[in-house]
Amino acid sequence: MSRLFEATEINGMRLANRFVRSATWEGLAADDGAVTPKLTQTMTALAEGGVGLIITGHAYVSPEGQAGPWQLGLHRDGLVAGLKSMCDAVHQAGGKIVAQLAHAGHFAPKALTGQAPHVVSNFKGLSDSPRHELTRDDIHKLVQAFADAAGRARAAGFDGVQIHSAHGYLLSQFLSPAYNRREDDYGGTIENRARVHLEVLNAIRGVVGKAYPVLIKINSEDCIENGLSVEDSVAAATLLAEAGLDAVELSGGTLTSGKLSPSRVGINREDKEAYFREAAAAYKKAMDLPLILVGGMRSLNVARQTIASGTADYISMCRPFIREPGLIKRWQSGDTTPARCKSDNLCFGPAMKGQGILCVVEESEKKPDKNVSQK
Repeated sequence: MSRLFEATEINGMRLANRFVRSATWEGLAADDGAVTPKLTQTMTALAEGGVGLIITGHAYVSPEGQAGPWQLGLHRDGLVAGLKSMCDAVHQAGGKIVAQLAHAGHFAPKALTGQAPHVVSNFKGLSDSPRHELTRDDIHKLVQAFADAAGRARAAGFDGVQIHSAHGYLLSQFLSPAYNRREDDYGGTIENRARVHLEVLNAIRGVVGKAYPVLIKINSEDCIENGLSVEDSVAAATLLAEAGLDAVELSGGTLTSGKLSPSRVGINREDKEAYFREAAAAYKKAMDLPLILVGGMRSLNVARQTIASGTADYISMCRPFIREPGLIKRWQSGDTTPARCKSDNLCFGPAMKGQGILCVVEESEKKPDKNVSQK
């Protein structure tokens, strides 16, 4: 049997296979960040479809860190009961689920949060609208917010948590020289720029203990001028591995770099897949930590090669599961044709309109042809 379908463990969390649903903003939470039946149904479908590990869409850890409407929240105790019902449903379907903890930072819209976005450094050219540069006290509160959110996640029954430090959100901004121009001990060297990550990890460990899986999603590089480099990304992750991190999910690019758009569109050949594979190889040379690789995965063949070559330990996908939550079961059953996802990015349109994320192509194919029906 392929190594893709063998059982593995990440700090005691037993996974049925090596496939991961990467965090995807679903746009299905309530206005206050609470779980809804439709969001639970989405998570359950992934578990029933054979996904080994489900990572939730980014859940904001504090009110000013919300990235968008209908986003899942972990910022207050009143949300735990709903989260528990979702976790219970996933577990009953045989799945494992991890909560992604996030703060949008520079990309948190004031129209939604009512506050000026919090940033690592406020400098000319960053934005045309006001920004709030984090004070040391703000940073301490931020660290505590991540720890508190992790505690809520554990209380709700999540199998672990993932720290979101990718795509230009707040923790990612700390690592990036393009955003981090601080002159205190949170800026300058990569050791300083990664300091808040170590503080967040240690604070989370203080709440959930050593036996609870804690992962991170991190940029391999920012793909912008003066952004985070692969070398510095590896250095930061090495520090976290030494501090007791359990696994790394490797991504790249920011919301403004373009890396998250052109390379994601029209993935119709195997050579367009796994576009962070070179960075993954650098990671595997530097550390012995479970590596989850995301980035344009569409075919079973590339997934198999990625694992067999030792480039990564887990295969992470998001958009293919929007169209096919049962993709892994399909592959395992013998139908090994590539994911049906067209990589057109149209799936986020309905979510921005309040309908939740969905495959527009799939929906259109379900509708009867009006011309045929009128004949």
